[in-house]
Amino acid sequence: MLRVIAYGALLIASECSPASGPCARLGGAPMLEYHLFFGRASVTDPAWAEFTARVITPRLPDGFTVLDANGQWMNPLTHRIIGEHTTVLVVALPESAANDAAITAIKDAYRAQFHQQSVGTTVHAVCGAF
Repeated sequence: MLRVIAYGALLIASECSPASGPCARLGGAPMLEYHLFFGRASVTDPAWAEFTARVITPRLPDGFTVLDANGQWMNPLTHRIIGEHTTVLVVALPESAANDAAITAIKDAYRAQFHQQSVGTTVHAVCGAF
């Protein structure tokens, strides 16, 4: 029974892959959509703008979207819950080692410059058409 369910899920996933169907018909291509969550409790708007210009824009020159949010995070060492202003960066990129390196460099630079423990990250397979 489990094999049938797994095979069915694989079949459905292959029929809906971004490389075929509506994605291809709309001129899209398979991409990875990254969401990076930057805690901003101690980062001013001018500091964020400078970081964006100096670090993010050169690594993502084709564009990205920035959203303001309020987030909550639990420090894994102290188990203290912290609520803070958060900036969410959203970008869709073709899957490549260079794009992985760009995302990693942005996260590493933010952690180092603003003394952050982490930059939350999610990655989703999507169809992108621009």
